[in-house]
Amino acid sequence: MTFYDELETRSADERARWLANALPAAISRAQTAPAMARILQGVDPAAVTTRAGLAALPVIRKSELSEAQRKSPPFGGFTTRYPHEFENIFQSPGPIYEPGRRGNDWWRLGRFLSAAGVGPGDIVQNCFGYHLTPAGMMFESAARAVDAAVLPAGTGQTELQVRAAVDIGTTAYAGTPDYLKIILDKADEMGEALAFTRAVVSGGALFPSLRQAYADRGIATTQCYATADLGLIAYESPALEGMIVDEGVIVEIVRPGTGDPVPDGEVGEVVVTTLNPDYPLIRFATGDLSAVLPGTSPCGRSNMRIKGWMGRADQTTKIKGMFVRPEQVAALVSRHPELSRARVLADRAGDMDVMTVLLETDSKDAARYEAAVLDTLKLRGRIELVAPGSLPNDGKVIEDRRSYD
Repeated sequence: MTFYDELETRSADERARWLANALPAAISRAQTAPAMARILQGVDPAAVTTRAGLAALPVIRKSELSEAQRKSPPFGGFTTRYPHEFENIFQSPGPIYEPGRRGNDWWRLGRFLSAAGVGPGDIVQNCFGYHLTPAGMMFESAARAVDAAVLPAGTGQTELQVRAAVDIGTTAYAGTPDYLKIILDKADEMGEALAFTRAVVSGGALFPSLRQAYADRGIATTQCYATADLGLIAYESPALEGMIVDEGVIVEIVRPGTGDPVPDGEVGEVVVTTLNPDYPLIRFATGDLSAVLPGTSPCGRSNMRIKGWMGRADQTTKIKGMFVRPEQVAALVSRHPELSRARVLADRAGDMDVMTVLLETDSKDAARYEAAVLDTLKLRGRIELVAPGSLPNDGKVIEDRRSYD
């Protein structure tokens, strides 16, 4: 088995030594960006050499990034370069603006394509969009990093996509999981056979049945977890056991609404620190849920694994006309050391909203928590005490059970 580079197989000790050098350098570099300098004011980079030290720093949320960009367009002071020093500037829904660079596989997706078996001799039909958003350029950069050729197909025009795939002999597909099926179905309709043997996908759900359908056609499909602001976060290898964290980021799983890491295996929000010197986001909250998968991959790559995308962490819900946010639930738990977790349920009784607060504790006195519930959630609700460890491990701290049909 071949690897993209020696970073993928480092020992735990080697990773710890690397982190002790990489973190201070990343934080020091981040402090040269105006917005990051404000967020990290007073932080001594030399003192942050471990994951525990990193966990003491504030979390940055996309809402902060968006607000900063409105005040100081286009990048809100989060980059270490001026806008004109980037080769590309992208606009994602929001709008949110992201920088991009052409050299050195800036988004680092080449590692994913390499793990998927894409490389020299392949021609990648890149069906990610090239218009405004960066996904198309991200995968084109990745293909160049592994010495594969690219057909910049973009989205739509399925009949032309099939014609090009046949005439050129494209061997690998890059795009959303479901669009490949549309191309394959159109090829069947046109009586054409395609030469795809690999599919590298992202940006949507790859259901097991869809992966199997592609496998039945001789197409090995793997997926990655990447964002426009962070680049590659994690990726599947042929072992198909979770997603391996990329070597250019540090991933933490935290309790939603906080920056506090959860135990391995517990579902929480994905927080990412990127070592990109041009766009050094420190503890950037993705809003996505996942969990650490214990152990290392059978493929030989030794970095931490996560279970992949498991839903959204932003569970803000309006109850009785008031917004209840995950950070409020976290504040409630922090009020009482004997509480391990909490979950807010939003229900309806007739035409009225009803709030139930489930608290994991050995205590039997629900009344003692009434004041804290009112103070933190700003609402009165029924309090139900449950045994420690009994709440579902799904990352939810607010669950909306109301039907709007």
